Amino acid sequence: MEKSEFYANARNDLNGPLHGVTVVEATTTWAGPMAGCVLADFGARVIKVEHPDGEVIRRLPPIIPDSHLTVVNETVNRNKENVSLNLGHSRGREIFLKLCETADIVIENFRPGGLEKYGLDYDSLKKDHPELIYCSITGFGQDGPRRDQPGYDFMIQGMAGLMSVTGTEDSGPLKTGVAISDLSTGMYGAIAILAALHHRTRSGKGQWIDLALFDTQLSWLANQNMNYLVGGVEPRRRGNSHPNIVPYQDFGTQDRAIIIAVGNDVQFGRLAEILGRSEWQDNPKFATNKARLEYRDELVGLMQDILFTKPSKHWLQKLEKGGIPAGPINSIPEAFADPQAKARGLIFSLPHPLSGQVPQVANPIKMSETPPSYDLPPPLLGQHTDEILLQAGYTDEDIKHLRDEGIVE
Repeated sequence: MEKSEFYANARNDLNGPLHGVTVVEATTTWAGPMAGCVLADFGARVIKVEHPDGEVIRRLPPIIPDSHLTVVNETVNRNKENVSLNLGHSRGREIFLKLCETADIVIENFRPGGLEKYGLDYDSLKKDHPELIYCSITGFGQDGPRRDQPGYDFMIQGMAGLMSVTGTEDSGPLKTGVAISDLSTGMYGAIAILAALHHRTRSGKGQWIDLALFDTQLSWLANQNMNYLVGGVEPRRRGNSHPNIVPYQDFGTQDRAIIIAVGNDVQFGRLAEILGRSEWQDNPKFATNKARLEYRDELVGLMQDILFTKPSKHWLQKLEKGGIPAGPINSIPEAFADPQAKARGLIFSLPHPLSGQVPQVANPIKMSETPPSYDLPPPLLGQHTDEILLQAGYTDEDIKHLRDEGIVE
């Protein structure tokens, strides 16, 4: 079967901006699969290489009893094909090399040097494939004193400083509610790969991308980094308040908390009028953001007393009408039920061989000519092994022997 014919059978949308790009993804858990998922959503053919025993996320508690559907797998592996492959066996490595012959990109998240012993590292592969783009994602990168140290999202949030500014002084350090270090590194992986593809178009040369969760998380501290680097003051935990803007936090009302995020002095003037305190616009303590930072506690206390007098709906209607950024603190069900989420098509389902349907959250990128497409549900372990190996030149008899030897599932 020709490559183009198989690809057409696997994906319905042949007009994606990355159609014709092939990715071999030897990854587990979050960061690497996220990078592959972004590319797959835009039409790349992504072949997920997974050990015949299945990666660890397949052994987490299922989201649907008896279906073997697990949270991480169903989140970041849609639009991919799956081949089960034992890279610890020479025949398994041979198959991986065959897949690389027609691949544009390899994504892997083994520890540094983990694939070198198999001859599947970048330096080994580029000898025969100088145009190959090879993206390595690790906890701490390919060099430095922590190079060989394993790194999971939770510990990286702690080590890279995020938890030092998350939570309140009373709560102590807190991690975020999602694996933000993993997810952001995966997105940077997709960005880096697209940049490398553009460079290859001009130069014909591939390259090695070295991404670390630690580097990404530290860079994502953004203004908190600059507060320290420029101001020399160590940022501290402020709960839901902003270190540089006031008022920019949550406030209680008669029934539930809401967020008010005033971004400039003009907005503050309108807020003061909504709260019935127009005189605040001329009060030297409150008229400018610089002053409000100094008198933060006094202003927040006064605002809180007023906001407690009415329910959230009353204030949100007035704030919206006045052009003040404000909103409720929704639960996840409430967020999905918001008419904006429905209007933007953020929830959809894909047919699935085990559960009938599997819910998905849409890629947030909107493009007028080449939007993301969703053709394949997250694959079962080894679901496409036979098709991929047949395409690579193996016979049915070859595949039977490989399966008998435990090289594929």
